[in-house]
Amino acid sequence: MKNLLSLLMIVWLCQPSLAIGQTSSVEQTEAEPIEVVDSSTISGKIMCGYQGWFTCEGDASDMGWTHWASNRRKPMGPGNVSVDLWPDVSEFETDERYATQFKNADGQPAEVFSSGNRKTVLRHFRWMKEYGIDGIFLQRFANELTDDKSREHKDRVLSHVREGANQSGRTFALMYDLTGLKAGQVDRVRQDWIRLNSEDAPTSDDRYLRHQGKPLVAIWGIGFAEDRDYSLKECLDLVQWLKSQGCAVMLGIPSYWREGKRDATDDPMLHQILQLCDILSPWSVGRYRTPQEAESHADKVWMQDLKWCQQKQIQFLPVVFPGFSWQNLKNEGFDSIPRLKGRFLWSQIASAKRIGSEMIYVAMFDEVDEATAIFKCTHQPPVDSQNRFLDLEGLPSDHYLKIVGEGGKLIRGQDASVDFK
Repeated sequence: MKNLLSLLMIVWLCQPSLAIGQTSSVEQTEAEPIEVVDSSTISGKIMCGYQGWFTCEGDASDMGWTHWASNRRKPMGPGNVSVDLWPDVSEFETDERYATQFKNADGQPAEVFSSGNRKTVLRHFRWMKEYGIDGIFLQRFANELTDDKSREHKDRVLSHVREGANQSGRTFALMYDLTGLKAGQVDRVRQDWIRLNSEDAPTSDDRYLRHQGKPLVAIWGIGFAEDRDYSLKECLDLVQWLKSQGCAVMLGIPSYWREGKRDATDDPMLHQILQLCDILSPWSVGRYRTPQEAESHADKVWMQDLKWCQQKQIQFLPVVFPGFSWQNLKNEGFDSIPRLKGRFLWSQIASAKRIGSEMIYVAMFDEVDEATAIFKCTHQPPVDSQNRFLDLEGLPSDHYLKIVGEGGKLIRGQDASVDFK
């Protein structure tokens, strides 16, 4: 009996156990090898923007239906919705699904997800790994950082993103969006950056994206011609400070930044700021509407952008997007930029490769608000007389994940092909 007990003890000790922070076999097969993305450079990568801003009534945020509904404190249902695409949650577990007052064709409640749900964020990263997407820029809107609940939600999502990136071997970086800031408020970014790196130190994570040995931080919203209360001087001070802290800086800027026209300011200080940065990423969403226009934009705008960047030894990161619609958000523009079963998106990716780009930014992974999401969405959205939703033209829900994954191959010079059927 003693020998039997000893044998049983040895067998038990030899079983694999779960360390703190390690996931169960449901979330990750321990024996499955992880292909790890090189986080030391953005070159050769296809990255997605990740909003992570969706909350639901009943989740941990206590923020209601943020970014799902026009009025987040009222039930999400007919007449109170702000998205034009509907996520495919058929793979999600019960505790990842949040019922709305919309109905599917079978009469069952239509369900959505919360970005604050750990399982869901980890699932999104597994999709990135499965389809060959290198990683994400996690959006962090600076105008929401002084609200405790909003900041806590963002911190929670960041924690899940870090875990997801480590589990899946993907990479991530922070992108601060300045939209909505008032004069004198750009300094909120500096304060948040100091707080994060003193408390949780995301840049110390092996999966945090670096550029030339430095942690990469993106600042979006510098140089736009539209009225913005914050000044270019504030932006200059922020970029100089981030550089002094040993960061590499990526800037999200208007499409026509070189000439200072259309969507861009003509203030010469903009170019003073741009020449300090390491990566430039002009915003392209809505700047063209067809594959032909996208190809023309690449030839007339991106090509000259790239040449300017090469002369200044700055890297160029073009933005591509699958289509656009914001009927339920703005009450206008339903399917205003059609997806064409992926042909529109692929025309941009192929054009970026053709002009010599070494990297691509996809807007966005999860933004169903403006119907730019490339993650799994349903082609059978809720049936409702008050609101309209896009479908996927009969395509599988993972169609755009596949396209983006093939885009990553293309940008790296590998064989790539896309089926638009």
